[in-house]
Amino acid sequence: MARVLTLTLNPALDLSIRAGAIRLGEVNRTESTRLDAGGKGINVARVLAGLGHDVTVSGLLGADNETAFVRTFAECGLRDAFVRVPGETRINAKLSEQDGRVTDLNGPGPRIPERSLEELIERLWPLLPGLDAVVVSGSLPPNVAPEQFAGLITGIRERKVPVWLDTSGPALVAGLAARPSGVKPNETELAGWAGHSLDTPEERLRAALRLNTEGIDDVLLSVGAEGVIWAQRGSALMARPPRVSVVSTVGAGDTLLAGSLHGVLSRWPRERSLRFATALAAESVRHVGVGDPNATDFEVLQQQTLVQELSVKQLTRETHR
Repeated sequence: MARVLTLTLNPALDLSIRAGAIRLGEVNRTESTRLDAGGKGINVARVLAGLGHDVTVSGLLGADNETAFVRTFAECGLRDAFVRVPGETRINAKLSEQDGRVTDLNGPGPRIPERSLEELIERLWPLLPGLDAVVVSGSLPPNVAPEQFAGLITGIRERKVPVWLDTSGPALVAGLAARPSGVKPNETELAGWAGHSLDTPEERLRAALRLNTEGIDDVLLSVGAEGVIWAQRGSALMARPPRVSVVSTVGAGDTLLAGSLHGVLSRWPRERSLRFATALAAESVRHVGVGDPNATDFEVLQQQTLVQELSVKQLTRETHR
């Protein structure tokens, strides 16, 4: 299989909490709690390693509470190339209620010594030869500037390795300007880049195709339960996921990105890749954690995933019916 590196500058310990309806200002009893070593790049790495790829994880990791991460890397067969920084990695709380509502409480992360970022870059460049892809994902630590983030992406591209990006806000804007090979925003994140709301399927598709024209070959636009748009070099597919009972959406986007990249690295037709990735993301929301391609009904989920071609002209006709 392929060799992949995921880069996570601001990982987190994810505290997942299941409860009934949350009553603000009162004592609430939880149904379950779970603490996992997380961060978007680490989630992507879990999925890719489970699909048989040789995966290295890198980024910036707090030295004071690294135990859960080191254990996860060993359990999942991930090569650990993280740079340790002083202090603790942040903790993010995910509150999931019975009606499917999820509330995220995300910490900012530790401040990063300048020398640590320089050490990461020095460690990163020798890892790139022979890689088939790099995935750069997640938020930035408080004192890492979007311009520094974009410089990392540019440096990877200059070394002729495909880069896939998944972040938000100023980091996304700066990262897109560095022209990664692929990007996976949701509609809110893409709207922030576009400078206006993307309330209709036509607006979303136009924004994704605009990224194609600006030099980004693959745009995976996730629209929650409505599905996924994959715009590639001016053409687009739309996948509609099967209906499933939602327990937690945490990690669904990371699963989608990993599943799509798996298809690309396996040289599958784009329709097959998108069906696989969309079904795997649907599988992931049925439980806490990333998607499991070994689920007993995964083949059924793929069969229930509808993939079709999509065009602005088609959407315009449907809007005016």
